[in-house]
Amino acid sequence: MVVAEKNPDSAAETVDGKSKKQLKKEAKDAEKAAKKDAHKAARGGGGGAEEAEDGGVDTSAGKYGSLGMIQSNGDTQLAARQFVHVRDLENDKADQIVWVRGRLHTSRAKGKQCFVVLRQQEFTVQGLLAVNDTISKQFVKFASNVTKESIIDVEAKVSKVPKKIESCSQKDVELHIQQLWTVSSAKSQLPLLIEDASRPVKDEEEGEGLNIRVNQDTRLDNRVLDLRTPANQAIFRIEAGVCQLFRDILTKKGFVEIHTPKIISAASEGGANVFTVSYFKSSAYLAQSPQLYKQMAIAADFDKVFTVGAVFRAEDSNTHRHLTEFVGLDLEMAFKYHYHEVVDTIGNTFTEIFRGLRDNFAVEIATVGQQFAVEPFQFLDPPLKLEFPQAIAMLREAGVTVGDEDDLSTPDEKLLGRLVKAKYNTDFYILDKYPLAVRPFYTMPDPNNKKASNSYDMFMRGEEILSGAQRIHDPEFLIERAKHHAVDLEKIKAYIDAFRFGCPPHAGGGIGMERVVMLYLGLDNIRKTSMFPRDPKRITP
Repeated sequence: MVVAEKNPDSAAETVDGKSKKQLKKEAKDAEKAAKKDAHKAARGGGGGAEEAEDGGVDTSAGKYGSLGMIQSNGDTQLAARQFVHVRDLENDKADQIVWVRGRLHTSRAKGKQCFVVLRQQEFTVQGLLAVNDTISKQFVKFASNVTKESIIDVEAKVSKVPKKIESCSQKDVELHIQQLWTVSSAKSQLPLLIEDASRPVKDEEEGEGLNIRVNQDTRLDNRVLDLRTPANQAIFRIEAGVCQLFRDILTKKGFVEIHTPKIISAASEGGANVFTVSYFKSSAYLAQSPQLYKQMAIAADFDKVFTVGAVFRAEDSNTHRHLTEFVGLDLEMAFKYHYHEVVDTIGNTFTEIFRGLRDNFAVEIATVGQQFAVEPFQFLDPPLKLEFPQAIAMLREAGVTVGDEDDLSTPDEKLLGRLVKAKYNTDFYILDKYPLAVRPFYTMPDPNNKKASNSYDMFMRGEEILSGAQRIHDPEFLIERAKHHAVDLEKIKAYIDAFRFGCPPHAGGGIGMERVVMLYLGLDNIRKTSMFPRDPKRITP
């Protein structure tokens, strides 16, 4: 029998009941932990950057993470950063190092790379992170885990690309990211995705490719997200442009901007479609028009006035073009001898607005067109002016049965718009001399035709966007016309009294701003041009 010899070192195989293998593992773990602690101390906590899982040094430490809540603490290093807007990232910035702040529109990790799209308002640019000597795996992983719609600060080198990036507004350059810091993180689950809400609207019959639609209620319920789409960013910049042009053009024409009350004691113009509000121990109304106050300003010798403000209509109408609250662009003007002085001023104001939008908002109009395809708006200068009998004749030639003194229905107006476009190649026109029978009591009758009036509507793409007239400025004649229309004189006493101290002849009109923008851009619903729309079924958000 062979007896195995005892190993004299066998007693050393265990120490305190632990094997050599176990001891070596513990020593290695302790060394790794020490390295991590030393590394963390060296970078002051790292602002959220990940530690290297293999114990190696993170070469991007201090170049990524979270800035934390910005509370204006006066950090001079951060304040020294000079930011460039995404829209300005063009070839002339190539090879420059820039800082950009925007939202993370999309991100896509692929191996050791991460592609991101950074969005600032309606402008987007592609960014790239790739593992190399200065960009660590941890940096790439951090970037790929930032949630969509988070606000981030990026330092990057602007680089030209060999092939245009068609998915971004900045097609000729991309950002090679060197630093990335989250400023404000978005929650991971969003009620709608911006890329879905931004997809081009396709006809049902097209049916090819991805046709994801975000319905209108989902958009409006989450309006803060929906407003971030490039098209919406452009729409409301165009809308701001309409207001600015309206103000600037009329101011140059000698108009004075006034501000009229929105809480009134009686229904505007004697109308019934008003909202009643509690007013201390009595009731009041929300103004459905600033007309009375515009006319009072004319009687007070302001000569030419305009106002921009909220208008309220308690109409239970849920159509594509009606709101219960909208922005009114109203104007009133004294004239010398003929109300066409006012009609021409308003018509020319519109053509100047259209020209200003065309010349100054081409980028925004193109951005809207990428999602909502529509024909460019056409107009004539001076604008086309037709009389009501001409419109009736055109409709009858098209097979429509309509009386000489009938008002035009909405389908009639749309058809007339198509007929005018085909014949005159304009989307904007003025229709003058409406029948007296279909206009309000304060409208001046035509002195040469007892069935007609000195009133007019203006149309864009076959839909009315202004209704106006010469107003009756003589109090006795106004009372006579009010009685003819069976209007309660007591309810319009303040209106009539405004003309008892002498008032020049005058005319004007009211424009719905949201409707103008909707029709100029060829959109199908006025809720697209109201930032937070109000209709009979919606009073939030």
